[in-house]
Amino acid sequence: MNLFYAAKLRFEVQNEDALLLPCRIHLFDQNEKPQKIEGLPYWHDHFVCPGSAQLELPTGRYRYEIERGPEHERLNGEVTINDESPTMVRRQLNRIANLRDQGWYSGDLHIHRPLSQVALLGEAEDLDFAPVITWWNKSNQWEANSHPQAGEDEREGGALLFHRLTSHIDITQSSREVPSPMVYVEQVRREHPSVWIDIEKPFWWDVPVWLASGQMQSIGIANNHMWRSRMLPTEAWGRARDEKRLPPPLGNGFWTQEIYYHILNTGIRLPPSAGSASGVLGNPLGYNRVYVHLDGKFSEDAWWNGLEKGNCFVTNGPLL
Repeated sequence: MNLFYAAKLRFEVQNEDALLLPCRIHLFDQNEKPQKIEGLPYWHDHFVCPGSAQLELPTGRYRYEIERGPEHERLNGEVTINDESPTMVRRQLNRIANLRDQGWYSGDLHIHRPLSQVALLGEAEDLDFAPVITWWNKSNQWEANSHPQAGEDEREGGALLFHRLTSHIDITQSSREVPSPMVYVEQVRREHPSVWIDIEKPFWWDVPVWLASGQMQSIGIANNHMWRSRMLPTEAWGRARDEKRLPPPLGNGFWTQEIYYHILNTGIRLPPSAGSASGVLGNPLGYNRVYVHLDGKFSEDAWWNGLEKGNCFVTNGPLL
């Protein structure tokens, strides 16, 4: 790559009708360094755009990947840019499934991205529902906003996600173990009767207590240990699996599934949920998503009601 010369590279991504299509772009130089663009949402190794994006880059060869959630095909290619004239990459990104037409609406319940970016992020990922976590342990960024916001209590025993709130609850004074997460569960139930409480992952140590409380409403099966680029190999500070029986890289996923089946076999009927932790871990928004089937039009209330009934499935790619 020639670092002394810069050239312009423009992307235009279109749908089948030749209209610009919001999407996610992963762009890497010859050293596999991800490229970002000023003014567009960027995270980890990708940026999203409303269908077009222009960058000024050192001359050289680049490779790209273009995606828009699991209902569209994935594109990839290479481009060489020079300082003689602007380079254009124009690609058509085709839809391969339309679950919305069949009554299925997608959501990601674990998002740590700025509220100001989430509208474009949702369009670029073809995601229907994207509540944003704005308070989390010692951090509280809740603000007056019409977009649905949520909170997370993540400490020694694991993590709980609180959705369908009209205001935050203050957990900033908590330590790693005190007070018990159940103190906040009881508080939020009193102050927000319509709250939805999601167990963020099934292998957290406090999961048996949370299940016994009868206060939980869903559990994260496609969770943030599942990345677009890899599987996280351990259970963090949760209950570790037997790696001889369930070796990496897929062992963590099988362990998650196994625990969930044990929960169902006890007679506890918790619907599966999904979350990507985009903004904290290395996933795009909506990489892990839960599809909920609705009989009528989409609304937030209808979506939560459908999830409560268990009319859902989770995925991070395959659509069977």
